[in-house]
Amino acid sequence: MKKCLLSLAALFGMAFTVSAQEVKFEEYDLSNGMHVILHQDNSAPVVTTSVMYHVGAKDENPERTGFAHFFEHLLFEGTKNIPKGEWFTIVTSAGGSNNANTTDDRTYYYEVFPSNNVELGLWMESERLLHPVINQDGVDTQNEVVKEEKRLRVDNSPYGKFLENIKLHMFKKHPYKGTTIGKMAHLDAATLEEFQAFNKKFYVPNNAVLVVAGDIDVPAVKGMIEDYFGPIPRGEDIVRNFPKEDPITAPIRAKAYDSNIQIPAIMAAYRTPSFKERDAYVLSMISTYLSDGKTSKLYKKIVDDKKMALQVGALDFSQEDYGTYILYGLPLGDVALDDLIVEMDEEIAKLQGELISERDYQKIQNKFENNFVNSNSSIEGIANSLARYHMLYGDVNLINNEIDIYRSITREEIKTVANKYLNPNQRLILEYLPESDQE
Repeated sequence: MKKCLLSLAALFGMAFTVSAQEVKFEEYDLSNGMHVILHQDNSAPVVTTSVMYHVGAKDENPERTGFAHFFEHLLFEGTKNIPKGEWFTIVTSAGGSNNANTTDDRTYYYEVFPSNNVELGLWMESERLLHPVINQDGVDTQNEVVKEEKRLRVDNSPYGKFLENIKLHMFKKHPYKGTTIGKMAHLDAATLEEFQAFNKKFYVPNNAVLVVAGDIDVPAVKGMIEDYFGPIPRGEDIVRNFPKEDPITAPIRAKAYDSNIQIPAIMAAYRTPSFKERDAYVLSMISTYLSDGKTSKLYKKIVDDKKMALQVGALDFSQEDYGTYILYGLPLGDVALDDLIVEMDEEIAKLQGELISERDYQKIQNKFENNFVNSNSSIEGIANSLARYHMLYGDVNLINNEIDIYRSITREEIKTVANKYLNPNQRLILEYLPESDQE
C-alpha cells in the first residue's frame, strides 16, 4: 500500500498542490454521527468510495506507538463476512482498486470501482467498520508486514530517518515528536486486547467521514448509505487535549547518523502553525519562492551559480496542530555544511528585509493558479480532498475557495511571516551525517 511515511529523497521532489476546480457536493450527517459527502460526476463510469477516520499517530499511547499505521494494514485482514485474505480478490475481481494511508492526523481508506459496483464499495467499507476480525493471527501476520515496511522505507532507505530526527528535537511535549510508523518494540509488546480497544475507541462512525464521488445516482446511494452505515452504533465521543509546545527561543544544534548515505546533509527546521492558520498558507508561498524548481532562489544561487550543493530546498511540512518548516542542503565536494546554512540565511534575510519583486510575486501566484486548475483532476483526488477538508480543516468549501486565500496574500505578508517564524533563535540545525563519521 501507498504510505505517508516520507523519506528525504521523496520529499526533495515533492511539489505543493492546493485546491480544486469547481466541485459541487452535498453533505449531511447520519444519526450515528457519521458525516457523509456526495459528489456527482457522470462524465465517466467510475466511482470512489472512501472513509477517513480522525485517528493518526498523535492519538496513540506513547508506550504503544505505531497503532494507527498498524491498523491501516490490520483492517484489510478480513471481516465476519469477508474471509481472511479475500479483500483484494473481491476488489480486483470487480474491476476495482483500493488503497489506504496514514499520517500523524488521520487514516484514509478507499476503493475505486466501475460505477455499477458502488454498492460493493459501500458494503466493504461498512464491513471494515462494523465487523472487523481482530485476532492474534491477523496481528501476528501484519506485525511482520509492518516490520518489513519499516526496513524498506526507513531503516534501509537513504535519508529515511531525517524527519524522525527533526521531530525528536522540535517537539518535546506534543505527540508529533514520534513517528507515524512507530516503534516495533511497542507493537511486539502490545496485547490483542489493546488492539481491540484501539479499534473500539477510534473506528466509530462519529469519528469518520464517508465520501462517495463519481458516476452516482444520488438518491439511490443515499439509500445504500443508510442501509449499510445507518445501523452502526455511535461510539463514545473522543476528547483530544494534547499538550502545547513552549516556543523555541534559542537555537538547537544536533547530529544524526545514517548508515545508508555517503553524502551528508544539513537541515534548518522551524516550528510553524497548523495548516489551518493563514500564516501556514503564507509559508507555503515562501517555500515555492525559495525552492520550487531550478529557477527558484535557493537552487539558482547555491546549486547553479555558486555550485556549492547537489541539492537545496525548503519543505513546508504542515500538520493539523503544528507545522515544521525545513530548509535542507546536500553539499558538493568539500563545501562545509555551515556554509550552506549561511547561504540559505542570506535568502531568508532578504525576505525579512525587503519585499519580493512584483515579478517574483506574480510568478508564485501563477504557480498556485496552475495548481488550482490542475488539482482534483480525478474522482479519486476529489474524494480525498472532500474528506480531508471536512475532517482536518472543518470546511469542505475549501475545495473550491482555498485558492482565494493564496490570491489574497500580499508581498507585505510574506515579509511579515518570514520575520515571525524564520529566525536563527527559533530553529534546529541538524547535521545529518554518514554513520562512518560517528566517533
